[in-house]
Amino acid sequence: MTYLMALRLEAEPAALLELTPRLGRVMVVGQSGPITHERIGTVEEAEREGSRFRLSGAAQESEADLDALSHVVFDASSEMQGKVYPRLEFRDSEDVVVFSIIGMEGLEPFSMALEGIPAAPAAPAEEQARPEARELGESDPALPVFRAVEGLGREVSIGFTKPGFAQNWRGEIAALRPSSGFLNVMTKDFHLHLRGGGVAGWETDDSGANQALDSEGRRIGLSLKAEA
Repeated sequence: MTYLMALRLEAEPAALLELTPRLGRVMVVGQSGPITHERIGTVEEAEREGSRFRLSGAAQESEADLDALSHVVFDASSEMQGKVYPRLEFRDSEDVVVFSIIGMEGLEPFSMALEGIPAAPAAPAEEQARPEARELGESDPALPVFRAVEGLGREVSIGFTKPGFAQNWRGEIAALRPSSGFLNVMTKDFHLHLRGGGVAGWETDDSGANQALDSEGRRIGLSLKAEA
């Protein structure tokens, strides 16, 4: 298999998800609008239940809707400081990326797991339009619910949902890390990057979770709940 270009893998998305425990330490990435939600660690279990596929383990908690997935593209073009970060892009029928799985241990685990799978050149993923970056001031509506649990030693749940994909993390937020116009939560097994100005407000749902809203009062797929 050549890695000079992005390749569309001739295998069903479910078959490729079954391989994830063999990929070593990975980053499972969900992105939508101002939200980037990343789980980092080894996938210990990859299980299909009907049209749903779950990735789980001590550092992973994700679920994909197989009906929303059309095909998978493999891209090994990302390189930083001499290290390749291979990526599997799970795309829908419109060729839009639903979620991605990025290798954190270099190319070898991916090469071994994907050996023998036919592939053909693929079109690059369509660039998603992003609003102009804004500074994250203390008056940003995204901050209050995060500040309320920062440094308290209390476990919280941060969830992300979009059509075809959902992901969750539970842990303590020792400190927020605002940087370059983003609110960042950074732990060894989780990163949240939330663009300043991307949240206009919050509402509390029936479970007690805070749901982020856009400027028109619509939920944008980010939730935060302080666990009892």
